[in-house]
Amino acid sequence: MNFLAKVISYLFHPLLMVTYMFSLFALYFPVGLDPLKLDSRWTFIMIMFGFTFLLPAINIAMLKLFGSIRSVTLVNRRERILPFIFIAILYVVITYLLYTKTGVSLGDNLFKFLIIADALVVIAAIATLFYKVSIHSLAAWGFIGIIIPLNSLSETGALFYPSLIAIVITGLVMSSRLQLQVHSAREVMIGGILGLATSFVGMVVLF
Repeated sequence: MNFLAKVISYLFHPLLMVTYMFSLFALYFPVGLDPLKLDSRWTFIMIMFGFTFLLPAINIAMLKLFGSIRSVTLVNRRERILPFIFIAILYVVITYLLYTKTGVSLGDNLFKFLIIADALVVIAAIATLFYKVSIHSLAAWGFIGIIIPLNSLSETGALFYPSLIAIVITGLVMSSRLQLQVHSAREVMIGGILGLATSFVGMVVLF
């Protein structure tokens, strides 16, 4: 069971959620990536994968190499603070650069989803200053808080089954964190509440 829980935790790592979200949009909800052109969407997704997953992962590995943290899994709350602050700054800077250096504007769907992703990362960093919440749960529920409201905007119902799958996966992610005993039920619950509330409010305000 622990092996399966680890696989689920790695496959649905919080840093992968932006890549998964935009990949889902590319396949089932292309309007979510407006104003990107069709032939540039997968290139954009790969770039986002590099900046939102690979770069933070390399940073965490470097912190482990230099002894700033004891484990790349960041089990200790205090060890999470520095990496999380770096990741939050990185996400915000990436969004700012896209806004200032490209044609993306405040009214574009792509930019709105980036803002929500930034908000989730910033909330995770702030929460970690005071309490060890489950970031896996926060990210998974944050994903649900985005995709469920989008069902009402999708006239074809293309996101219905992806939404159901996302809910099942979220349950598996929460169970895996409890199975591995890296979080208490309270930490998983608080993470979920923060993620859902942040993304849902973001959707209501921005859309």
